[in-house]
Amino acid sequence: MHTFSAADGTRLAYRTHGDGDPVVCLPGGPADSAYLGDLGGLSAHRRLIVPDLRGTGRSAVPEDTSSYRCDRLVDDVEALRAHLGLPAMDLLAHSAGANLAAQYAARFPHRVSRLALITPGTRAVGIEITGETRRELAQLRGNEPWFPAAFAALEAITEGTGSDWDAIAPFFCGRWDDRARQHQAAGRPRNMEAVTVFAAEGAFDPETTRAALAAFAAPVLLLAGEFDLNSPPRSTAEFAGLFPDASFVVQPGAGHYPWVDDADRFAATTAAFLG
Repeated sequence: MHTFSAADGTRLAYRTHGDGDPVVCLPGGPADSAYLGDLGGLSAHRRLIVPDLRGTGRSAVPEDTSSYRCDRLVDDVEALRAHLGLPAMDLLAHSAGANLAAQYAARFPHRVSRLALITPGTRAVGIEITGETRRELAQLRGNEPWFPAAFAALEAITEGTGSDWDAIAPFFCGRWDDRARQHQAAGRPRNMEAVTVFAAEGAFDPETTRAALAAFAAPVLLLAGEFDLNSPPRSTAEFAGLFPDASFVVQPGAGHYPWVDDADRFAATTAAFLG
């Protein structure tokens, strides 16, 4: 575990895994980045720099908690790049972290060599995911033993009559086994204020971000899980269409955590892109 100082003086922490050329890996949540692990063995190919966003994991809680807002976290990513002494960096982001990575790439395009967005959130670019899209995707899992209860909970959430998020957890995993249960629990955010403020009013300016990404020259990978209810392949493909040089990949049999569902396939695909 290493630390660096953000522009406002908040002490932020990051982990490293492996050797070789670095790639900065932004977690979703915002949650303790430990849930990323070594991304299914990607650390055998590259040195992973994995920060804890402010107020999560081992990073300090800031004095100004409005700095949890996604657009303001861009400054922390830039402070990490400067701390590492990288003129430009390869950047990987998972889930909600993709909103942060997209805004960083929009503001600092010359600081990004390659950009990998893994089962990405899409709020920063204004891509809406409809309840019908989630229902259609969920029904692909209809033969699984947990499906009836999970689908009933999903319907209630979609209709605004329920909030049992734990019940729909199987839809986020390619296999709902003991390992998936443990990983899902470990990845839950602990700082709910950070989660709420991350997407607070003003956090996203989709029109401006989309315009900037349309001129983003670096190569981009967008990887979706076949069964991912959080970041459906359809919305991820739409996200890919915003970039001039994007590759869109669907990992078969995977959910929201493709490095857990098939580590070898995920590491091979991502390492081949990063080089």
